[in-house]
Amino acid sequence: MKVLTTNVTGHFAYFAEELSLRHFGIAFAFLLFIFSFLAGSFLSNLLTEWTINRKWQMIYALPMSLEIVVIAGVCLMYFDEQPIGNSRLVLSCGLLFAMGVQNSLVTKASQSVVRTTHLTGLFTDLGIELSQLFFYKEKGVFKKLTKNIYLKLAIIGFFFTGCVLGGLVYKSFQLHTLWIAVAVLLSATLYDSVRFWYYNLKRKVQNRF
Repeated sequence: MKVLTTNVTGHFAYFAEELSLRHFGIAFAFLLFIFSFLAGSFLSNLLTEWTINRKWQMIYALPMSLEIVVIAGVCLMYFDEQPIGNSRLVLSCGLLFAMGVQNSLVTKASQSVVRTTHLTGLFTDLGIELSQLFFYKEKGVFKKLTKNIYLKLAIIGFFFTGCVLGGLVYKSFQLHTLWIAVAVLLSATLYDSVRFWYYNLKRKVQNRF
């Protein structure tokens, strides 16, 4: 059974197909995948809103930490190239949960402009904005359009690069490849912490003088 861990669109189709074939066990598995993604998205934004209400400065630290813990947990479940207890269902649900956290986090941070876990909406928006270049020639509008196009092309480019590199590295390290994702997320969290500390210190120094 193939599992898509970055989105749930295909799982709805698989769920309906298996349900129509009366493969209820497999259909239930796809239903779990869907709700795992939903649970990740729900909990991610719940933590974000909780930190906002408490007026914390680093409002995205908790969702990012949650994603790091989940992906690291998935890695730790992997032993000698086989999931412990053959728990492929648990691994898939864990990764879908983490992607739900990621998608919700980036959607919230970008105010619904960017979604990083799938490309369907990005390609739709990119096609719309490319067509608008032929009609909107005003300097301000044209500049905003090109900025949005470059952003989407950058996301698509990094997504494609990550897919290719992930596939190549997976041949050697199998699921332990996910430790790279953990390292990247830790680096991003550390960078955000250092930047916050720097600007906070800078503001204090400026206020003192």
